[in-house]
Amino acid sequence: MHTGSATKPIVSASGRFEPPAPAPGTRPLRRLELIRTALRNPLELWSEDAYRLPWIETMFLTQRTLIINDPGLIRHVLVENAGNYEMSAVRRLILRPILRDGLLTAEGPAWKRSRKAMAPVFTPRHARGFARQMLAVSQAFAARYEQASAAGETVDIAGDMADLTYEILAETLFSGEIAADTKAFTDNVERLLHRMGRVDPFDLLLAPPWVPRLTRIGGGRLLASFRAIVAETMARRRRQIADSPAEAPQDFLTLLLGLEGPDGLTADEIADNILTFIGAGHETTARALAWTLYLIARLPDWRARMEEEIDHVLGEGGDPVDWLERMPHVRAAFEEAMRLYPPAPSINRAAIEADSWAAPSGERVVIDKGVSILVMPWTLHRHELYWEEPRAFRPERFMPGARDSLHRFQYLPFGAGPRTCIGATFALQEAVIALACLMRHHRFDITPQTRPWPVQRLTTQPQGGLPMRVTRRLSPG
Repeated sequence: MHTGSATKPIVSASGRFEPPAPAPGTRPLRRLELIRTALRNPLELWSEDAYRLPWIETMFLTQRTLIINDPGLIRHVLVENAGNYEMSAVRRLILRPILRDGLLTAEGPAWKRSRKAMAPVFTPRHARGFARQMLAVSQAFAARYEQASAAGETVDIAGDMADLTYEILAETLFSGEIAADTKAFTDNVERLLHRMGRVDPFDLLLAPPWVPRLTRIGGGRLLASFRAIVAETMARRRRQIADSPAEAPQDFLTLLLGLEGPDGLTADEIADNILTFIGAGHETTARALAWTLYLIARLPDWRARMEEEIDHVLGEGGDPVDWLERMPHVRAAFEEAMRLYPPAPSINRAAIEADSWAAPSGERVVIDKGVSILVMPWTLHRHELYWEEPRAFRPERFMPGARDSLHRFQYLPFGAGPRTCIGATFALQEAVIALACLMRHHRFDITPQTRPWPVQRLTTQPQGGLPMRVTRRLSPG
């Protein structure tokens, strides 16, 4: 692991836009530097080798670590022998205090129960059923920009997209009955991730959970407030089910509450999963939407193609269920944004027992028991072995035909294997519908204050927000 300088937005030799990101490091980090960098922004840790080699064996403080970028090795760890790998100790120390036995953090039988219980809600067929609700929320949200766009005002796109995706999630999965105000809730999510969603020095040293983390002072009060919101949301719905069972919404919340029992989920597991979805379920899509709007502002030709596509489909009055397939330019921009700024920039595992993998070259990778495994979409998606112009914003990579040439395990915005994101189809559909509604009558452009810098706080966030100027776009209809 090394340290390197920052890179500003640049134009590559071929004329491609390369958005801001930490430059690969060129010298080894000293111990104190490593800790400081991990605390400030883990995305700045990675050396040139992490972007050039298929795998790297290293020592991260006292922990033996294998960083893997080879798609075949990733498939082996996350799919073919997934049962031999569990969430790494550092990841558990960061996430479990927040989400406990929610779907992201549960292990073993608790995870299997939750995954099995929720899978029917997030099948592609069921997710398509949410399209009209996503459309209604997105249209109403886009209408709020009318005054700002008429005046050419600057808005914080990062914060706004968090509000939008929270409102979509609240309406689709909870029938709009979460016991919390949108703006206050999303602001507190950001504060919670800032306090508790980053690495603490004691996490790096694998100190037990009961050792106080000074960097998380104040996070406990925020977490308690979220737990109170979950408890009130559950209580309201339980009263509704008891008083008028026929009138209670048949949504995700009702489904979870109906699963409580000896053969289903415990009350605590239900609460943990509700917190996981309302607290973190909207966060990843929000970040990817904000990055998409920033990136296309720097590539106006592609944005014009998206606008033409949106005008054509919406002009025909198309059903939003079909927009994901009918708007390939919109989808491609979103997918390329997730490549450059993956919402979940790292996947952390640890070997339960010794393992090995044979590369096509004949070289064998030996993985000892207890070794920490890092699969990092951040480096994988920018890797020189697997991508042409890996740092450039090139949405055409994800157009029909070109998308099919990618290796399944070189692009992991939603993870892979048994623990792949359960809401992947939901998120893609949500993103295309949201972008179409936002871009139908508005345009978002950079300003002198638009200087985003990616930082890792569980998700890949633009540090300090993402100010952009919104203006009215003259469009057909």
